[in-house]
Amino acid sequence: MTALAPEDRLIIALDFPDVGAARALVGALGGRVRVYKIGFELALSGGLELARTLAEEGCEVFLDMKLLDIAHTVERASAAAARLGMRFLTVHGHDRKTLDAAVRGREAARAAAGLRLLAVTVLTSLEKADLVEQGIEMATEQLVMHRARLAADAGFDGVVASGREARLIREAVGADFLIVTPGIRPAGAPRGDQVRVMSPAEALAAGADMLVVGRPITRAGDPAAAADALLREIRDAG
Repeated sequence: MTALAPEDRLIIALDFPDVGAARALVGALGGRVRVYKIGFELALSGGLELARTLAEEGCEVFLDMKLLDIAHTVERASAAAARLGMRFLTVHGHDRKTLDAAVRGREAARAAAGLRLLAVTVLTSLEKADLVEQGIEMATEQLVMHRARLAADAGFDGVVASGREARLIREAVGADFLIVTPGIRPAGAPRGDQVRVMSPAEALAAGADMLVVGRPITRAGDPAAAADALLREIRDAG
């Protein structure tokens, strides 16, 4: 995979209840970062129009929809994301039918070169007890690896996975498979609702390509300074 600049490795999670707050954060960062994540909360509060605007302004948008539905619905949603000009779209990596449907949707939209599909392996807020509650007996690492291989076989561009599993994924699927890691916490930052966390340097050393960071920047007193500190850590780790 082509080496990424620090500002292309950092994905800022725009986890806000309204577009105005999200737009203010983008402005406060002043072009330091190029990739922004829009999830359910913001998408349901006008965020899809913001996503389109950011894409038109030259930013890359990570549409974090974690699609999981019947194949027909996933296929059409994937095509819609491609037509919107999104750079990344997340799909739950639970089964091959869902993954194949997302790939078909991207291809049907004739925008395959633009949209990169990422399979969500296991949420970083979950641990073994949560998986057992779901009826899954596999160890967390085994489940992550199983879903990463499914995604690679389906033609996905990469996965969303904890830094704890990044090295295993890299060894299994090779250098050209994108590993995006959430649950990133700088030293001393609270974990919040995340369980399987890592520092930026640790995640990159383990094999992650891109890091998703939300609250350590979005709730910082000076988001620009917080972003600068993270970018320095990414640069030093590279």
